[in-house]
Amino acid sequence: MTTLSVVDSHTGGEPTRVIDQDLDLGTGPLAQRRTLFQEKFDWIRRATCTEPRASEAMVGAILTPPTNPLAVTGVIFFNNVDVLGMCGHGMIGVVATLAYQRKIQPGKHRIETPVGDVLATLHENGEVSVRNVPSYRHLADLELNVPGYGSVMGDVAYGGNWFYLVKSPAMTLSYSDRDELLRFTKAIRHTLDKQKVTGAHEGRIDHIELYGQPSSELAANSRNFVLCPGGEYDRSPCGTGTSAKIAILAAEGKLAPGQIWRQESITGSIFQASYDLVDDQIVPTIRGSAYVTAVSQLIINPADQFAFGIQAR
Repeated sequence: MTTLSVVDSHTGGEPTRVIDQDLDLGTGPLAQRRTLFQEKFDWIRRATCTEPRASEAMVGAILTPPTNPLAVTGVIFFNNVDVLGMCGHGMIGVVATLAYQRKIQPGKHRIETPVGDVLATLHENGEVSVRNVPSYRHLADLELNVPGYGSVMGDVAYGGNWFYLVKSPAMTLSYSDRDELLRFTKAIRHTLDKQKVTGAHEGRIDHIELYGQPSSELAANSRNFVLCPGGEYDRSPCGTGTSAKIAILAAEGKLAPGQIWRQESITGSIFQASYDLVDDQIVPTIRGSAYVTAVSQLIINPADQFAFGIQAR
């Protein structure tokens, strides 16, 4: 019988589960520790981020001692199918969790991830700003012929994860239509995989992002729908997805450094985003709020058929 201590939160409706457990992941770089987590502790990912203990939307986070003495922690994110490079909403959730545990105070905090250091600011009002890793557009105006849907045009961009961001067809994004939006975005991802379209260094494009008009132009610049790697949609505006969008807007000359972009999610939650140019690289900053929802112990009983999640047979 094993127990895991967890702290749950949500960021704009999207859940994060911080596993409050010491794991022996070595002392190497975070990318190396991510590989060790995959090899030795994948049972934790399955037990904490899949049914019956979690919804398919859950993102988990393991905190690990940083290699940089200036960082407060390292973090490895994962979901119901695999480990992640970075997670914007998850990072906001991690900072809110650390604040709830009184491990950090308002101010700036460096956090290590497998894809680079992130600078997070905990504001006095509880909101969190995340200065993300450098983001960029990799491919512009990539046309796909998606079976059942026809021609789709979009860009491939990186914001900590790889995204295909759809430019056309233009769509109305309604929460009530989320099942059809899931079918459409899954068809796009299947087409990308079948045609072997990837990001740089053969990175799999596992996130698909649709854009439409916001519910109110006074509140946001656009609304999005994001398909996540595990087959669920992002309830938040997606931090890495918003970073990828910012990179495209910057590349097209539609957003200046420091200019605010307000991104609305399919659920109506909003991230505020902007970017700086650092050595000619686009470095986005995402601001949002997360709220702790539970502190609990998960019980893992090896006699339970689904102790490590429901798996295909």
